[in-house]
Amino acid sequence: MSLDVWLIYLLAAIGLSLAPGPNSLLALTHGALHGRRRTLFTISGGSLGFVLLIALSMFGIGALIKASLVWLAVLKWVGGLYLVWLGIQVWRAPPVDLSDQPTPVQTGGAALFRQGALAAATNPKGLLFFSAFLPHFIDPGRSLLLQFVLMAATFVVIEFVTEYVLASAAHRIRPWLTRAGRRFNHVCGGIFMLIGVGLLLRE
Repeated sequence: MSLDVWLIYLLAAIGLSLAPGPNSLLALTHGALHGRRRTLFTISGGSLGFVLLIALSMFGIGALIKASLVWLAVLKWVGGLYLVWLGIQVWRAPPVDLSDQPTPVQTGGAALFRQGALAAATNPKGLLFFSAFLPHFIDPGRSLLLQFVLMAATFVVIEFVTEYVLASAAHRIRPWLTRAGRRFNHVCGGIFMLIGVGLLLRE
C-alpha cells in the first residue's frame, strides 16, 4: 500500500471509528459502569473481534480478486453505495439514550473481554461494512497478507484509542449525547456519506 493510499485509509478509519456503533456504545456504557481501567478488557476484546472481521473480509475479497479483477471493481461500487446508504441510516437514527442503565455490578475481566469480542465479531453489519470499505484500498498486485496486517493494525489502534477516550469521558459524554445526540448522528452520517461518495469518485 502506497503512502498516499494509506493516508486516505487512515483518515477514513478515523471518521468511521468516531461514528456510533455497538462497540463504541459498549465502551461508553462500560466506562460509566466499571471505569476506564476495567473497560480496557472490553476494548481489547473488541479489537480481537475487529481483527477477525477484517481477516474474513479481506481474504474473502482476495479469493474473488484471484478469480477475476472485475469483482474488485464491482465490490468497490457496491461498497461506495453501501457506505452512502449507511450514512443515510445513521443520519436518520434516533439519538443514543444512555439514561436508563443498570446498576453497576462487579464483572470479571474475562467476561468484559468476551462481551467486547462478541459485540464486534457477531455483528453481521460489521462484516458487511468491512467488505464494502476495504476493497477500495486493496492493491491486487501486492501481498494480501501484508496489506491485511497494515490495515488491521491501523484500524485497531484507532478504534482502541477512540473507545478508550469514550470510556474515560463516559460520565461527561452521556449528558452531552442526551442534548446533542441527533446532531452527533447527523455529523457521523454525513461522514459516512462523504466517504462513500469520495471513494466512488476516486475510481
